[in-house]
Amino acid sequence: MSKSFRPLDFQRQLDVDKIIQPCPPETDDTVPMDVVFVGGGPAGLSGAIELARLIKNDNENGGDLGDIEIAVLEKAENLGGHNLSGAVVNPKSFIELFPDIDIKDFPFKNKVTQEDVYLLNENSKIKLPTPPTMQNHGNYTASICEIVRWLGEKAEEKGINLLTSFPVDTLLHENGHIMGVKTTPAGLNRQGELTDQSLPPTDVRAHITVLSEGTRGLLTQAYQKWAKVEAPSPQIYALGVKELWKVKKPVSGIIHTLGWPLPQSAFGGSWLYPMGENTVSFGLVAGLDYKEHNLDVHVLLQQLKNHPLFKNILEDGELLEWGAKTIPEGGFYSIPQSLVGNGVLICGDSAGLVNVPALKGIHYAMYSGILAARTIFKALKEKSYRKEDLISYDQAVRESFIYSDLKQVRNMRQAFKSGFYWGGFKAGMMTLTKGAFPGSQIKIEEDAAESKTVEDSDIKNTGLSKVDGVYQSGNKTRDDIPSHLTAKEQLTEDVVDFYTHLCPAGVYEKDENGQLVINAPNCIDCKATDVLGPRWQPREGGSGPNYSGM
Repeated sequence: MSKSFRPLDFQRQLDVDKIIQPCPPETDDTVPMDVVFVGGGPAGLSGAIELARLIKNDNENGGDLGDIEIAVLEKAENLGGHNLSGAVVNPKSFIELFPDIDIKDFPFKNKVTQEDVYLLNENSKIKLPTPPTMQNHGNYTASICEIVRWLGEKAEEKGINLLTSFPVDTLLHENGHIMGVKTTPAGLNRQGELTDQSLPPTDVRAHITVLSEGTRGLLTQAYQKWAKVEAPSPQIYALGVKELWKVKKPVSGIIHTLGWPLPQSAFGGSWLYPMGENTVSFGLVAGLDYKEHNLDVHVLLQQLKNHPLFKNILEDGELLEWGAKTIPEGGFYSIPQSLVGNGVLICGDSAGLVNVPALKGIHYAMYSGILAARTIFKALKEKSYRKEDLISYDQAVRESFIYSDLKQVRNMRQAFKSGFYWGGFKAGMMTLTKGAFPGSQIKIEEDAAESKTVEDSDIKNTGLSKVDGVYQSGNKTRDDIPSHLTAKEQLTEDVVDFYTHLCPAGVYEKDENGQLVINAPNCIDCKATDVLGPRWQPREGGSGPNYSGM
């Protein structure tokens, strides 16, 4: 009889009281702001840009807001440094935010004119009809890093305070009202102690705090529990590992695949997108509810390179960059019960606004930021920041294309819990009925509650090592940084083995005694083990990867 375990049984609970703390008294070092966006991705930057535009227009037309201080706090050293996506982008939110800019001037690569979907086995492929949800004609390939940098330039032009290397690990509250955040200290020694070179944490106070942290946001997780607004269904995740390649010949269209090298128990697939002249984005995604304890997405991606479909494209090419990131996949039923509270709003991936069947999230993140800005502007005008003053944002999201799009595919990811082929049949029925089938919510558990079966054999990695991958991510984290990853002390050898396969960056190793060794500086902040194992928290600003073209 095969052995199995539940990752949840070996995971520490989220320490909500540590993450959400009462406001301390203000000091000379307290930084006053009006609005703070936590996270400088598409949601946070779009929200800040739209808010600045509304304030400027109001002031020019006789309004009385005057100077409003808007800050975007980003944990990466550079804007875009921690952002990773495929990506094929729907341009509608760019057009909404920048109606006076021609589409050719947006930070896009290739317009999608050809797309192919294949079912793979180890040595061959079968071409499939492109599902309606995956049809991308009129969309554009793009680098999320370049999108974020471009948005950052637009934000800077509007006088927004862009504060990079400013991670946040604490929400501050007063009598149930969010009053701002506290940043993570820098320069601590390996034991987590302050030294002469350390920078202590900073309190940043704001009338309104926007949680735009991206996938698996620490503050967002804690806030949902603290405010009791957790979604009716738990958020579930996938892990994507991506490589950027310079290739010998141009690629004309986008490619998506299903099947090999993933086992039938795993939801996911691969992609290859042209990214300008002779550059391609190549990657593999797997849902973290997979069954085998030794499934390793990074190793499977290396194996995938040898498939004739991709080998013919990548052969004699040059690897430019590597990285990994989790993706929220719960969809419609995993959106928090309320996206607002007293002094706080939740946007983008933090709110789970991702359409898994369509492989889209960027334009939803941007539009949620735009809608948040419009509500915040009204609250600033009225000088009132309670939940009831901000509820129009929640209503606007639920009345927008974001909500209607996600509702149509509300059970599609969940359908694949019953396996690849049966899930595919049910997904087809859902497409035909625009989500009406099967008539009610498919109940699921969080990923960590899904049992992992202990397997005896491993797939040998014959391609890029995890250590070399971390180097290609631009990670230059100092070696003596304190660990930001917290594991339980009593772990079985099978669980330790599971962590070593789960992490794409080689952070977790097993010593000769079967004990867990954590190489925290290697971490690229993908947050896969935060879903299934050791807890992640923000660390010193500027640590982690420094993506440029991902």
